[in-house]
Amino acid sequence: MLLRVDGEHATVGRPYVICSCAMSLDGRIDDCSDARLILSGPADLDRVDEVRAGCDAILIGAATVRRDNPRLAVRAEHRRAARVAAGLPPTPVKVVLSGGGSLDPRSRLFGADPVETLVYRRAGSGPVPDGPVPDGPVPGGRVTVVDLPGRPLVDVAAVLADLDRRGVRRLLVEGGTSVHTAFLTAGLVDELHLAVAPFFVGEGDAPTFVGPGAFPQDVHSPLRLAEVRQLDDVVLLRYLLPTST
Repeated sequence: MLLRVDGEHATVGRPYVICSCAMSLDGRIDDCSDARLILSGPADLDRVDEVRAGCDAILIGAATVRRDNPRLAVRAEHRRAARVAAGLPPTPVKVVLSGGGSLDPRSRLFGADPVETLVYRRAGSGPVPDGPVPDGPVPGGRVTVVDLPGRPLVDVAAVLADLDRRGVRRLLVEGGTSVHTAFLTAGLVDELHLAVAPFFVGEGDAPTFVGPGAFPQDVHSPLRLAEVRQLDDVVLLRYLLPTST
């Protein structure tokens, strides 16, 4: 396998993985209402946009697509222009993890950005009642559906290996709960960005940053705090693996 050197330390046969999440003071990433809860302020949203611009792909779960309907793109025109000037598409490749592969083709994810979207679904899931995303052209680019093993999500190590074969060197993982949990419990996160909003959600059923699991970075092997940054009233905590230099 090839050795990738990407910033803080080397990764072997897979992209360098940044896990990014905004949460409330009580660890919630949304509330229980139908409206999307905004946890980041303008300064932090601009920081995330800069991180996106420096990555080759952005990954989320299908539940996040259905609930938040994100565009999942670099927004600032100067960053889009800089990517194009460097011979890159204006925004990174979009990646979705899905159990059955069912996504609404009208989602903003498949909008005007001329980039490929990769939908990884569980092998053997078969057709779904409301129809999977078509494997082919969409208004913004091309959608490729990839079947991989795993349950209930596809195997994240297999996803990273496939992305590596496709030339993805730096991957930004933006959630939600099950996706963050899968990557962190598998020990496949190199860098963790947590933006903490200055308020509580206070709802017991509201989704959390991660769910239960066996995390390699436990009390005996903690992450290393690399940066604390104030962005208006939001606090960014940036962690690296203990092996990072």
